[in-house]
Amino acid sequence: MALLRLTSQHIRFTARRFAGTVAQVSREGDPNYVYNDRLDYPAPKVKYVKDTDLSSEMKALKEKETGDWKNLTAEEKIQLYRLSFNKTYAEMRAPTGETKYVIGGILIGLAVSALVFAFQKKFIAPELPRSMTPEWQEENLKYSIAIRNNPVTGIASRWDYEKNDWKK
Repeated sequence: MALLRLTSQHIRFTARRFAGTVAQVSREGDPNYVYNDRLDYPAPKVKYVKDTDLSSEMKALKEKETGDWKNLTAEEKIQLYRLSFNKTYAEMRAPTGETKYVIGGILIGLAVSALVFAFQKKFIAPELPRSMTPEWQEENLKYSIAIRNNPVTGIASRWDYEKNDWKK
């Protein structure tokens, strides 16, 4: 029992030490770690413009950022925001017009499927059976009345055999 307890403590300690080393790994060099504007993750750790891509004007603005923000103009604050983020919330929520393309694609798909259905109905599908014609259905109705088919609740119950006409 003591050996088992010692082993489980040792495993827990090793797992914690391993998790601590993994959490400190930087993802800066990872090519998949790129900036992306998302409403559900509003402040990514990655900046829109990397420090290595800054021009001399942008670097001077970043230096000015470390000082008092009251000295910054509104335009400089906007430029600093654009260094960190590509779009504002309003720009992310703005309609992109993608809905028109989706609805258009759906309608084109429906039109193509309707054309395929019409083509199959006209040239591929077999003709309807004889039992679907109005003449055959009328003959079948007369036959069912003649043999008094289902006289209690069926068609024969609605036929007046003395007058040879439908009951009113």
